[in-house]
Amino acid sequence: MQLFVICIKTKERKLEDELLRMGFRFEIDRIYHNTEWGIPVYDDRKQFEYLMMEVMQCGLSWELMLRKRQTFQKCFDNFEYDKVAAYDDKDVERIMNTENMIRSERKIRAVINNARCFQNIRKKYGSFSEYLWAYSGGKNIIYPSHGSGEVPASNDLSEKISKDLKNEGFKYLGAITVYSHLQACGIINDHDIGCPCYKKNSRQFSPP
Repeated sequence: MQLFVICIKTKERKLEDELLRMGFRFEIDRIYHNTEWGIPVYDDRKQFEYLMMEVMQCGLSWELMLRKRQTFQKCFDNFEYDKVAAYDDKDVERIMNTENMIRSERKIRAVINNARCFQNIRKKYGSFSEYLWAYSGGKNIIYPSHGSGEVPASNDLSEKISKDLKNEGFKYLGAITVYSHLQACGIINDHDIGCPCYKKNSRQFSPP
């Protein structure tokens, strides 16, 4: 039994060492990086989920958001924006009392408010995805200097989009938060140049 425990600890230590070597603290981060982060998103429900997770993340770690993702999906009807837009005070109370939920009433109300703004964007542009991708001309943006690790917290593009979203009534979407979303939904490819995901996304989604 003791040998079995030692073997488990050894395997765990090797996994931890490998994750650190790859730049990840936790396995959940690696999975998200390899299967979601930076892959172009054109589905509005997924756009809303990613964007509202950024709202909930403000001041907290992204690793915590990933661990609470199922709770968010439960609280916000799997991020179906039309349903969330119809929430009232009873729903706010329900969400606040949900086990494992981040109990920030301001953020919860911001998500509900943003769902209504999201609907308005869809009415104006046909879809939120079309609205957002129009900023890059529908292309995956690659900044050469970013591929070597020189990645900013925000840039002129995220500043512009943030300002526009705020004018549309969105909350908790400053330039830094918007930049993070642009990375997540694939509009900006900020994978390290040596990362397989960088090459994959570049080959598949960048302009020739």
